[in-house]
Amino acid sequence: MMPPFDAETLKLLEQAVKKLSGQFAELPECAATQADPRVGEVLQQVAERMGDNYPYFHPLYAGQMLKPPHPVAHMAYALAMYINPNNHALDGGRASSAMEKEAVREIAAMFGWKEALGHLCGGGTVANLEALWVAGRISAKSASHPVAPGGATRVGQPKKIVASTQAHYTHERITGVLGIPFAAIECDARGRMDMGDLEAKLKGGDVGCVVATLGTTATGAVDPLSAILEMKAKYGFRVHVDSAYGGYFKLAGNLAPEARAAFARMNEADSIVVDPHKHGLQPYGCGCVVFKDPQVGRLYKHDSPYTYFTSSGDLHLGEITLECSRPGAGAVALWATQKLLPLEPGGEFAQGLEACREAALELHRRLAADARFVTPFAPELDIVVWAPRARSASEASARSRAIFEAAARRGLHLALASLPAKFFAGSGMQMDSEHVGCLRSVLMKPEHKQWVERIYGLLDEATRSIPD
Repeated sequence: MMPPFDAETLKLLEQAVKKLSGQFAELPECAATQADPRVGEVLQQVAERMGDNYPYFHPLYAGQMLKPPHPVAHMAYALAMYINPNNHALDGGRASSAMEKEAVREIAAMFGWKEALGHLCGGGTVANLEALWVAGRISAKSASHPVAPGGATRVGQPKKIVASTQAHYTHERITGVLGIPFAAIECDARGRMDMGDLEAKLKGGDVGCVVATLGTTATGAVDPLSAILEMKAKYGFRVHVDSAYGGYFKLAGNLAPEARAAFARMNEADSIVVDPHKHGLQPYGCGCVVFKDPQVGRLYKHDSPYTYFTSSGDLHLGEITLECSRPGAGAVALWATQKLLPLEPGGEFAQGLEACREAALELHRRLAADARFVTPFAPELDIVVWAPRARSASEASARSRAIFEAAARRGLHLALASLPAKFFAGSGMQMDSEHVGCLRSVLMKPEHKQWVERIYGLLDEATRSIPD
């Protein structure tokens, strides 16, 4: 079963293509591209090759962070490709650049910012790179000092950037690329940044930016942003929120109090990253970075007499991005989706997020009541982790993989995750390893709410098939 993309839906795209084509009807005729019969043959080969995939679009795929784009995003992207705009400069993507600015303003408004500066990029990695690049530039500038009285100014070294051990691994990699010192902060038994360890490192006075993750990749844990902001007032540093996965849950009305408190204070951060190609119903790659202070745009300043020649005096998105050529079609798809499903609490889009969380809570409830499993903590968003109950961590890890493979044979696709042994303290397992191999399920499709019983039934079958 493929997603609902039937002939009637495709007719809507055909009608839109005719409307778009009609706007260029006054152009002189040029040689039309002749239909090539080989195209159909190649597309059949593509369809054959693409069948060698897991069914990411189906509710029985509950493994990694893969959510099907909304049909309007599919069609808006395809429609824009008839123009193939480049949102690097206005003359390469006039309409799509305007649509990107509008869509990003709506995302910034979701976080409580009216005058923010931001743009789309290839994904969370590049978005976080830009945020940390800005943080490094600012901390280096604050450490600047004159070489001699009245002389030139020497730019200082950027201060350290810190993130939790459960934050995405790209933060450490990014700081390596940027040449900025990095330090990892320990996490607590629920996968959130440990405030005691953070303060110990802040006392050194060399931290320029703290990365707070609202929705870790492994477990969906939400760092205590309120406590981090209180430490910011005491020690002075930038706060960057990496909510590549969890950012849209700002709209959800059914978060637990601790998570809700963190999301409520996102507007006090200095920069935020969110990935529309995760919970924003967009095709890959579509990430977004926004800065609270629009003045950070000055850090991107450069001269390029050819790229930025334009017929208007408006701001080029290429003047506030590190990336150059960027697909305007991605901006068009995002704009169309947000017009259909506005980013507002209680709206249809928000209800979809709430359904995902309800599915995760229900699956966790069933797992917690089953003596065969150990659930370290309840989900904060829509990611559930658990391990088979076993005598030791190594035995639990082996059983996790066996259940993972048995479930896949039954059409249920889960994921594996290696989590710190301290998450399972009190489980009775002998900790003969620093990590426990667990099962992980990302219930990020609203349909998962209706499929929990089926998912649990297949998990039960898979578990029973593994000998003790």
